[in-house]
Amino acid sequence: MKTPDIAIIGAGPVGMALALALQGGKHSVVLIDARGRGASRQDPRVLALAHGTRLTLERLGVWEHLPTTAIRHIHISQQGGFGRTTLDEQDYAIDGLGHVVRAGDLAAALDDAVSAAGIPVIDHCQAEVDTELHGRVLLHRNHATEALDARLVVCAEGGMRADDPAIRVRDYGQHAVICMATPAEPHGHTAYERFTPNGPVALLPCGTDFAVVHTAAPEQADAWLALDDAAYLAELQRAFGQRVELVATSPRERFPLQLRVRHTPVAERQVWLGNAAQTLHPVAGQGFNLALRDVWALAQRIQSAKDPGDAQVLAAYLRDRRLDRASTVGFTDTLVRLFSNDLPPLRGLRGLGLLALDLAPPLRHFVAKRMMFGARAWP
Repeated sequence: MKTPDIAIIGAGPVGMALALALQGGKHSVVLIDARGRGASRQDPRVLALAHGTRLTLERLGVWEHLPTTAIRHIHISQQGGFGRTTLDEQDYAIDGLGHVVRAGDLAAALDDAVSAAGIPVIDHCQAEVDTELHGRVLLHRNHATEALDARLVVCAEGGMRADDPAIRVRDYGQHAVICMATPAEPHGHTAYERFTPNGPVALLPCGTDFAVVHTAAPEQADAWLALDDAAYLAELQRAFGQRVELVATSPRERFPLQLRVRHTPVAERQVWLGNAAQTLHPVAGQGFNLALRDVWALAQRIQSAKDPGDAQVLAAYLRDRRLDRASTVGFTDTLVRLFSNDLPPLRGLRGLGLLALDLAPPLRHFVAKRMMFGARAWP
């Protein structure tokens, strides 16, 4: 195989998005994945795409192929306390505050675009970054090892070991139980974010149903998984009260939740993106949106560079992304820690905060725009 300028390890949505963002530029690209081609098409999770993410996916030419459901209204409240706030697309003159898509459908659209663009993919291949020779990747497949040299190596998936001193880890002591729920009435493109003593629970409009992200301590998640559908439906309904009526749920799955952040996502001729750079709690749905902003910023920096792995180019990318990355990680982490308990003083403060958002449009718009576009609040 011809030596590429840029080797992207991980052919999930983040890696494929970067390959497409670089397509047609001066630098050749190859994707490397340990799984079989198209494995990420089977991802059962559901993603909430911010408006800024929609704009990026439009630039990549995949948006029109995605079966998405618009979020036109967001209702935020806490269980057992006063205070609530709402966001509405009409306040921002946009078509949807965000959009919901199945992760597998997003991966399929990106994979189809990668195939159409003729971007090479090496699958069924374990990639190991050489720690001694910068820019070299060792490819392990078919019981053989081959060295591949690139001017820039991008790690777009995995590699976040808890014992790695370069990684900051916070275990939230929570698991996310995910499923689909059917409402008694049409959802009206409204998303619900509800903060409970167990942890946040979200209902995201997805097709005619809601995608459910229900967080709790591992033992509570175990108990929910052991319930039959009717009993779990009652638990879910109890979290939302009378705000929305649910009549059925699908089989449930669960995922452990941690914050994992790489202190510096740039090294010599190497960049980490997506889950290789940071893994966030799903509250507020910022993980993939932050990753795609990183993707677009990196592509813009290296497209015009003579050497995509030049230290000054990567340092400029790091400066570009420092504010948005730190503020998004901090915002998500703070929400989880403040809203995942039932201490009376904090319950009152949470209520006051939600009430302030509801009564102060400038503050509400500040939060909404940063959820749509990141810390800089522009497309």
